[in-house]
Amino acid sequence: MIDIALTDDPTREEWNTVRAGLVAYNADYLGPDDYRQLCLFARADGQIVGGLLGNTNRRWLSVELFWVDARHRRGGLGRDLLARAEAEARARGCIGATLGTYDFQARPFYEKQGYEVFGTLEPYPNGHCSYYLRKIF
Repeated sequence: MIDIALTDDPTREEWNTVRAGLVAYNADYLGPDDYRQLCLFARADGQIVGGLLGNTNRRWLSVELFWVDARHRRGGLGRDLLARAEAEARARGCIGATLGTYDFQARPFYEKQGYEVFGTLEPYPNGHCSYYLRKIF
């Protein structure tokens, strides 16, 4: 008999077991996994005022979290963080980048940086939607 357990706090071992199983399966089709974190932090007076958290894997940069403090927006910091992440991704052999944003966040900013929408997900609460964007290098 198989037991199924629900948790919102898996152990590192549980998480790694599932990931390893999928990575091994995918390797037969996509080649070896080359997952590496890619993280950038912008600091002013020692405090983090922006950052980009993501990873590269199988020739793609995946931006998971990207934030710039409101006091530091519209001055080029976001553009610089994203450009540095893309440059590192290219150095790692990536052919493109992907990320997600909500309609009230930064879609126009990403499009100015050369990203294009390839998918949407809706409905989100209060009538919002999520966009998925990509950029081919």
